[in-house]
Amino acid sequence: MANYYDIDSILVEEEFVPVVFQKAINGVKIDESTEKGCVEQGSKTQLPFWLAHELHMRQAVSIGVPACFNQKTRLEIQADAACVDLRSRCPYFYEFGCKLAPLCDKSIGLLLAYAFRIRYKEVLHKAHTTAFAAASTFLMLLTKEETYMYEAAQSSMAAFKKWRMGGPRLQRASILGRKRKPAE
Repeated sequence: MANYYDIDSILVEEEFVPVVFQKAINGVKIDESTEKGCVEQGSKTQLPFWLAHELHMRQAVSIGVPACFNQKTRLEIQADAACVDLRSRCPYFYEFGCKLAPLCDKSIGLLLAYAFRIRYKEVLHKAHTTAFAAASTFLMLLTKEETYMYEAAQSSMAAFKKWRMGGPRLQRASILGRKRKPAE
């Protein structure tokens, strides 16, 4: 129930995935080009993930791999994961991949782990060293999850600098200044 009102979770579920209908379904119109109100077995289309997931659980469709996880993206990530514009492919690349992997292609999990491991280092490095002007172009390449990580890293660095420049580092606990009562 925690993610029920989370806008990010809702947007992840709105991503489109390719599906192939395993059964003919009457009384359904997928798009306006279909004149009759049914979908034939073997029909291919794109559906939002939330709908495709429900139909997959009822064994009505099989889910294919979306373009954001296709072979071209995999090769680009293997070549240099830090430079790939994942945001334009899927703003919620990691969360969407985690939801999708068990349904269509388990190797998506390996891709996510590899991309995150490489990009994690780059995101933290840039958050701690990059000036604001250069950071804005870098932020355009990051997914929503990576953007949150970048902002958290900058916030923690600012807090560390504030602590470092601020007053005394160690403060005496107030309890240490009191004298003990003599034992009777």
